[in-house]
Amino acid sequence: MIVTKGLFKVFHSGDVDTIALNDVSIEVEKGDFVAIMGPSGCGKTTLLNILGLIDLANNGEHYFLSHKVSELSDKQKARLRKENIGFVFQNFNLIDELTVHENIELPLIYLGWKKKDRKQQVDKIIERMEISHRKKLFPIQLSGGQQQRVAVARAVVTNPSLILADEPTGNLDSMHGEEVMNLLNDLNKEGTTIIMATHSQRDASYSRRIIHLLDGQVINENLNKHFY
Repeated sequence: MIVTKGLFKVFHSGDVDTIALNDVSIEVEKGDFVAIMGPSGCGKTTLLNILGLIDLANNGEHYFLSHKVSELSDKQKARLRKENIGFVFQNFNLIDELTVHENIELPLIYLGWKKKDRKQQVDKIIERMEISHRKKLFPIQLSGGQQQRVAVARAVVTNPSLILADEPTGNLDSMHGEEVMNLLNDLNKEGTTIIMATHSQRDASYSRRIIHLLDGQVINENLNKHFY
């Protein structure tokens, strides 16, 4: 599904250059569950943004679903992203002015789904996430765990083949964090590929593989003994 070869990413700020990724080569197969671990500033989020077609590397090769990303137009990348990738963020990134139902529906609107089809799909996802009784509420009326459930629902409503999760339990207590990880684990068992950046060894224990980053480099990669 994903292949990167020698990814290099540098950020320029005045006279200072910061190397975020340095010669990163990874492969992710369809149906995999990969945890990316490392200290703050090691390049985890930068790598997720590149894998999610939000950002581009300065050098190296990146293939997604057999497409060479550097050869795609912005419009092609946007379409590929909207049709195949769901995002889950630490800060939920819900729109305060929209209800739960409307937040989850938004990706389908961007894809041009008809209103009737959108309602059916959102209702199905809301029921699965066990938040049907909260679909008319606004994000401010929900707990952190409930907001992240809505964020996961929004990420999966288009039936993406890949979910990118950036510290998905970072703002949650242990009980709600475990609920979110169980949701991601269930999605993976059903065939969704998941790549998750995390500081949490507990969260990483749900993955099949763990990639360790330090100073923008892959320092080691290993199968998750807890999974196997």
